[in-house]
Amino acid sequence: MTVVLAVDDDRAILRTLRINLRARDYEVETAGDGRSALQAVAERVPDVILLDLGLPDVSGTEVIRRIRATSSVPIVVLSARHEADDKVEALDAGADDYVTKPFGMEELLARLRAAVRRGGTSPSPSPAVSVGGLVIDPEDGTAVKSGVEVHLTPTEWRIVTALLRRPGRLVRQSELLREVWGPAYERETHYLRVYLAQIRRKLEDDPANPRHFVTEPGLGYRFVG
Repeated sequence: MTVVLAVDDDRAILRTLRINLRARDYEVETAGDGRSALQAVAERVPDVILLDLGLPDVSGTEVIRRIRATSSVPIVVLSARHEADDKVEALDAGADDYVTKPFGMEELLARLRAAVRRGGTSPSPSPAVSVGGLVIDPEDGTAVKSGVEVHLTPTEWRIVTALLRRPGRLVRQSELLREVWGPAYERETHYLRVYLAQIRRKLEDDPANPRHFVTEPGLGYRFVG
């Protein structure tokens, strides 16, 4: 049975999530604040986390960062914050998906299923690459730029490894979205814009003029060694 940890300070939302998820055979644990969520994860890592950003003690973004220090469990943010900056901050901290409130239950369930599938997927390893001062080894989970190790979030790693498996080849937007997030996300091209910008900031010498993670406008992306 898939274990879901739902974290929100709104008891009505937790009750709604508990009822709907249990009706679909999920095992549901709940937490009303950030510290309780971190304690729950320390005691038993769930299969997926549904996380509100506006918690009363520790911010949801900080909860994501602390979880990511030890775990790659899929995290789906549920938040009333609609601003792009809030979404980017949560995704950059390590969230896998972002759903704004109010949300439709069927859409949330679809995103939850996709997150669980991604969490259990182990694609074939990508080759290690070394070009200039950049060294990326997906199998070891290490990226080094100019001698300094760079931290990539789990979703960033999935994008990087998907591109490294096809060196020099154009990977179309829909193909990359399907591989990283699942079939339901083939039109969510803004996800790729956000994540590729983050990857370039971390791995490119000149993020505004990338040499390795190249955009083919309107088509997709390619890794150039």
